[in-house]
Amino acid sequence: MLDLGTSFLASIERDPNAFAIADGDLTLTYGEWFKRISALVVHLDTLGLCSGDRLLSLMQNRWENASLHWACQLAGVVITPLNWRATPEELDHALADSGAKVLIHDQSGSQAVANSTVAESVTLVPLNGENGLAQMLEESGPEASPRAAADDWSLMLYTSGTTSKPKGVPRRHRAERAAAIAHVAQNLYRHGERTLGVMPLYHTMGVRSLLAASMIGGGFVCLPKFDVPGALDAMERHRVTNLYLVPTLYHDIVHHDAFAPECVRSVTKLGFAGASMTDGLLKKLQEAFRPDLFVNHYGSSEIYTCTIHQDAAAKPGSAGRAGVNQMIRVVPLDADTAETAAPTGEEGQIVALMQGDEAFEGYWNRPEADAKSIRDGWYFTGDVGVFDADGDLFVTGRVDDMIITGGENVSPVEVESCLSLHEAVSEVAVVGLPDERWGSVVTAFVKRATDVDEAALDAHCKTSGLTNFRRPRKYVFVSELPKSPVGKLLRRKLVSGDYEPETSRKSANT
Repeated sequence: MLDLGTSFLASIERDPNAFAIADGDLTLTYGEWFKRISALVVHLDTLGLCSGDRLLSLMQNRWENASLHWACQLAGVVITPLNWRATPEELDHALADSGAKVLIHDQSGSQAVANSTVAESVTLVPLNGENGLAQMLEESGPEASPRAAADDWSLMLYTSGTTSKPKGVPRRHRAERAAAIAHVAQNLYRHGERTLGVMPLYHTMGVRSLLAASMIGGGFVCLPKFDVPGALDAMERHRVTNLYLVPTLYHDIVHHDAFAPECVRSVTKLGFAGASMTDGLLKKLQEAFRPDLFVNHYGSSEIYTCTIHQDAAAKPGSAGRAGVNQMIRVVPLDADTAETAAPTGEEGQIVALMQGDEAFEGYWNRPEADAKSIRDGWYFTGDVGVFDADGDLFVTGRVDDMIITGGENVSPVEVESCLSLHEAVSEVAVVGLPDERWGSVVTAFVKRATDVDEAALDAHCKTSGLTNFRRPRKYVFVSELPKSPVGKLLRRKLVSGDYEPETSRKSANT
């Protein structure tokens, strides 16, 4: 298999004059972009970086960041992108853990860099100013030649830590390219299509959008920081055809006052990942976009694709079947091996085959994490799922999120999907709160679109056919639901009481 640098050169030779990248008023063809990237490769050499060295980046989704990603692939340097909102402590951990020699950052990460105790021991390169990244990209140099092989490391992503330090997920060139090709195939991307580059380049979805665009000679339209008017303007101005976002961003787009179908008429393909999408949001997106293709992609940083469903609105909640490079199983929740599958219709832990072309090979310097997650050639995802009678997978939550109330297992996702169909519910999250009698009590945190009370929501659950023990016994009305920087719901904050209670309407609970 080709390494990513050679793969990128092949794309340039096929489409040198094609639209490659945009950022605000800047647009570059593949030929123009390659000249900038080649100049940057020369500067990576002057920074003393050698093949296999780690470079940590702390930047938003600007074109300079995308250029750095490709320069590292050509130079054989392992790009290690970190959330630009990282705290100094998180930055210290990533620098020390990865052994990075160089840190490149823009203004968004400046404060973390200034307060880091480890950053002073590495070479620092700002975005702007003398010897900054922007200046490097404006200079000239010989055309870069690939220095990495398919088996070399390409990048290392850091998973978001909840109960422990974030874990490094190193991935080889061949695994990254296999994931990008699968993304093209499973999303039916055509030659020259354009993608909105808003999912961050420190996240597996953002990286895949960047790589997949090059595979089809397509365009990557940068959006450094998400805001709905900016996203709508970028889509309309650059005739974006493909969206690949987390559900939260879709929610914000279609519920914004600036949204109108004519602004997004160029968009023909929707894809989502990172979290389950409620039935209500699926329905609204289908009506607003009327896409040719609506893909639910279930995967992770460790194994990019687990399953794909290419008609998400037709079977709400279904994550479909194994991707082109994967095999998956659902095993009992207490299983130590993948040998015995859970019966059809019974929830269990989702496991994925480590032999798949898109898989990682283990965490960076974390043997205890490997021992927990990798067993007999299978990756134990920590996600709960169930196969229906048709053989389609439904991802129903995390193992740690499962609510056990009165001895019964309740999936938060099922309850959330039911409540999301009520017209007065804007967003909803369900967790189990401690209860002396029941162990946990099913609790719904609701952001209201219009006035509604607990009695009306409970009546909706009853008439919707939600099993009695799954119905929420408590409702909490909130102003906002706590989420991660990429839009993932943070259930642990709801359990701990770290959320914004609603103040504009009087709740029955207050």
